[in-house]
Amino acid sequence: MITIATTDSHFDQILALQQRYIFRALSLEQQAAEGFVFAEHTAPILKQMAAELPQAIALHDEKVVGYCLSMPLSLAGEVKGLEPMFDQFARCNFRGQPLANYKIMVGGQVCVDREFRGQGLLSRLYNHVRHSLPPNYDLCVTEIASRNRISIRAHEKMGFEAIASYSDGQEDWVIVAWDLRKSS
Repeated sequence: MITIATTDSHFDQILALQQRYIFRALSLEQQAAEGFVFAEHTAPILKQMAAELPQAIALHDEKVVGYCLSMPLSLAGEVKGLEPMFDQFARCNFRGQPLANYKIMVGGQVCVDREFRGQGLLSRLYNHVRHSLPPNYDLCVTEIASRNRISIRAHEKMGFEAIASYSDGQEDWVIVAWDLRKSS
């Protein structure tokens, strides 16, 4: 079942799933084979994000087995380590126009537990966010580590387009955008 995170239990389970797939918890081989996540959220941050935008979750027997976070630009400084991404957004264009010309939401992170992959959950989670957003959002924009080929392919399949790349001195990144105005 795909729904919106609303309870403390949902947020705690999102954080637990995030910790299982955080890059430093996985070997380089696991990262290459399965993908990984970088950003670390806290329950208060997730609740702030949820107060403004939908945080989609996939539930199986009341357990969170996948999530798709969405972050409003107003919380840009709240998640440690994302400052370079937001700096890059100011330099990015989508189809010839600066991102500033669009109403964007940030793909705050997406993760599906390994036992539930291959069932189309990533697409279902992103689309649930898309259809649950307040009106007038144009784009979903996020960054993916260049070496996370699993995530890059999954986002390409969703319809995300690479719009820029950069290095923050520790990691190489690809910035991708998904046109929310297109019919699904």
